[in-house]
Amino acid sequence: MAFVSFLIPCFVIGTDIAFSCQNAADFVGASSPGDIVIGGLFAVHSEMLHTEEDPIKPVIQNCAGFEIQVFLQTLAMIHAIETINNSTLLSGVTLGYEIYDTCAEVTKAMASALRFLSKFNSSEDAIEFKCNYSDYIPRIKAVTGASYSEVSMAVSRLLALQLIPQVSPASSAEILSDKIRFPSFFRTIPSDFHQTRAMTHLICESGWNWIGVIATDDDNGRFALESFGVQAMVNNVCIAFKEMLPAYLSDSTFHTKVDHAIEKIVKETRVNVIVVFMRQFHVLKLFKKAIERNVNKIWIASDNWSAAVKISTIPNIRQLGTIVGFGFKSGNISSFQDFLRNLHEKPTENNKFLREYIMLLSACAHLEYHDFQTCISNQSQDDLLEDVENKHQIWRDDFLNANIEPGFIHSTILAVYAIAHAIKGKCKNRNCKDPSAFTPWELLEELKKVIIIDDDKEVKFDSSGDMSTSYDVLLWKEINGHMEITTMAEYDAEKGDFIFEDEEKKKDFLDLKKVQSTCSQHCRPGQMKKVTESPHTCCYECVYCPENHYSNQTDMDYCYRCNNKTYWAPINSTTCYKKTIYFLSWTDWFAVFLLLLSAFGVVLVLSICVIFTKNLNTPVVKASGGLTVCYIILFSHFLIFLSTIFFIDVPTEFKCKTRQAVFGISFTLCISCILIKSLKILLAFSFDPKLQNFLKCVYKPIPTVVTCTGIQVIICTFWLIFRTPFVNQNFSIPRAIILECNEGSIVAFGIMLGYIAALAFICFIFAFKGRKLPENYNEAKFITFGMLIYFIAWIVFIPVYATTFGKYLPAVEIIVVLISNYGILCCTFLPKCYIIIYKQETNTKSAFLKMVYTYSSKSAGSVAVSQVSLDSKSSSFRAPISDSRKTDKSSVNGNCQFQVPGQPLIKGKVLPKNAARKRVSSI
Repeated sequence: MAFVSFLIPCFVIGTDIAFSCQNAADFVGASSPGDIVIGGLFAVHSEMLHTEEDPIKPVIQNCAGFEIQVFLQTLAMIHAIETINNSTLLSGVTLGYEIYDTCAEVTKAMASALRFLSKFNSSEDAIEFKCNYSDYIPRIKAVTGASYSEVSMAVSRLLALQLIPQVSPASSAEILSDKIRFPSFFRTIPSDFHQTRAMTHLICESGWNWIGVIATDDDNGRFALESFGVQAMVNNVCIAFKEMLPAYLSDSTFHTKVDHAIEKIVKETRVNVIVVFMRQFHVLKLFKKAIERNVNKIWIASDNWSAAVKISTIPNIRQLGTIVGFGFKSGNISSFQDFLRNLHEKPTENNKFLREYIMLLSACAHLEYHDFQTCISNQSQDDLLEDVENKHQIWRDDFLNANIEPGFIHSTILAVYAIAHAIKGKCKNRNCKDPSAFTPWELLEELKKVIIIDDDKEVKFDSSGDMSTSYDVLLWKEINGHMEITTMAEYDAEKGDFIFEDEEKKKDFLDLKKVQSTCSQHCRPGQMKKVTESPHTCCYECVYCPENHYSNQTDMDYCYRCNNKTYWAPINSTTCYKKTIYFLSWTDWFAVFLLLLSAFGVVLVLSICVIFTKNLNTPVVKASGGLTVCYIILFSHFLIFLSTIFFIDVPTEFKCKTRQAVFGISFTLCISCILIKSLKILLAFSFDPKLQNFLKCVYKPIPTVVTCTGIQVIICTFWLIFRTPFVNQNFSIPRAIILECNEGSIVAFGIMLGYIAALAFICFIFAFKGRKLPENYNEAKFITFGMLIYFIAWIVFIPVYATTFGKYLPAVEIIVVLISNYGILCCTFLPKCYIIIYKQETNTKSAFLKMVYTYSSKSAGSVAVSQVSLDSKSSSFRAPISDSRKTDKSSVNGNCQFQVPGQPLIKGKVLPKNAARKRVSSI
């Protein structure tokens, strides 16, 4: 292997052995006769020498820079043709070849193509001009080549004149797939579209998005750069810089451009990945300069140089960093390797390339690497010719095998076999020993249908003339002190994915990800990109996702919004969280407290009910309106306490509809009954005739209660039918959902409460007028207090309810319901219960009669005084009264007027005790 490493630079730089082109025969590099001749175009030399003569003459110049890799491709073509001739594939028809050196120059390639177009058996190699070449028989039937896309484009346009099939094993420019411009072009490799897509896939998989690109300034480089740019844009990969190097080494600006490219690479410190679309001799010059500047990057190689042994053996190549590239998929080339081992036995008369190789080998093989340049620059043609005799002494069987690029060799053999199979298809019913048996354009049609078995797989040309073979992903690794080109993975062009043979190779791939090549730091999950003023989308700032947004991947352009209102996310979140659902649950301490109050209220109602039932016939119970009215009021209080349970736990449609209706109707029933009691008390103790007449008209107990309660029932019914309450999800708290009852209509809710308030106000007015009743029978005063408690509670409730939100909103209503209910219940029944339990001596009939008699006497005296005052103005008295003391006496024996409900007015007589009894009975 050491021998290989120092020989290659000799062949790369080459020599200008001047095999002068005196005639057409001198122009051919290698040839062999046959029934059907196939042409070959290969860039065996890297450049064509240009003279400084003035004026410049149209003379084909000699070439320099022997390319060992391309020389091997010419040998692969020769080997394939010889193998076919020795097989039964063409049934006795032999193939010949004419191989020409393009010197990587379009001009020289065009000269070769002109010879291909010359008429068969023309002594002067003349090309006939015709309007129709359908019957024209050119010198060759098909062409293999060329090595570079720029040359293939020019040659293909010329060959298309006669539709001569051209099958290239190396030209990969995407534009060559255009069958309108290049109708006769085929290739046994994928187009650059797949290569550039594979490159961007590798870049994306490795997490890189800020890269540099260097390409040659020719058609191949420009088209590759354009294709890569499109793929990079699609995959959000930004190109930090593009450097174009002259296509020809003879260009005077070449070295300046190389220095500028290296300077750009060194300057862009954030760019650690460089994609290189260049020919091998360009890469050689670039890398030598990069090694001098200690450049250490990841280099992504195109198929032109990804497997170039001559580059991998550059001294100190390891200093450049990591090189990973894409090469054409290779097949079984063992027979070709055997061919190379026996190459020294082949004649060189018709193969100038082989002869030149032997000369170079003889001249330079004995030198160490540091003497190569001196040897090549000082070696003359005569010295080379003298060394030919010693070729057997220095021949190395393993040298050529060590420099094989398997992908190119395999694609060259495939190209020859594709042409051979097309010839076989045309020769089924023809004598193909006659060159005029078929024309090139007929062979072209047959070539489109060719199917070749390669490694037990069928391969064929697609509609674009391309063979969709896969790529080998090559990694340059240092093994035992030498740089080896290893296969890391396979890239499936159809599926667009990498295939790894084992975990070790996958580990090599993962190691690439350790290198960072980004314009900005990666945005972590929970962040998103914020584009800066830079024209590149890869240059950005990372900002946190706002509230209720999240990102779960790196380098996201935007944050996702949480799907619906039931999810939330904090700032800088990587996921959405389900919102906590809040409601006033049974287990909440405040709910438990309120339920205990309600339960106590129920117990209190039941206790009062028991007390009143046991003391059914006592004056206090009878004065309260009787047991029926008390039961109705107590039942309504019971329902009100019971309605509070509908405000607790998960709101449902039933609870939302039931709680307000039960409360509203129950409270209305309670107030209606208390209103009737207020009217009755006022009627019993009123001494104003006008008021008594009014109260008599109004006092209709059952119709009044039914009407007042019925109106509330109608209000609630219309409310439940037209704007029924419903369960609502309140999203006002960012991280929670409050389940609550929406009243459906605030107006209806207000009407219900307003109606209760109106009844309570009327009740309050009547009770207020009867507030000065006897002390032991002062129920009106307590009703007044109860109504005041109700008003205060609900007046405070309105602003509190309007400004409160959250799960404790139902608790506010429960509290006001309990306060108002407790207030009315306690004011209505607890004073009576107190008398019944602790003042039993006042809860007798005699005591009650005495109290009523005393109050009636005082009230009658007051009325008399008022009457005297009125009669003095009108000079008309109904009863004589001298003075206040007299009035007091006459309250027992004097004249007075007193009326028991339902009896005529008693004038001028003392109220007898049996009249007092009758009054108590009326109460």
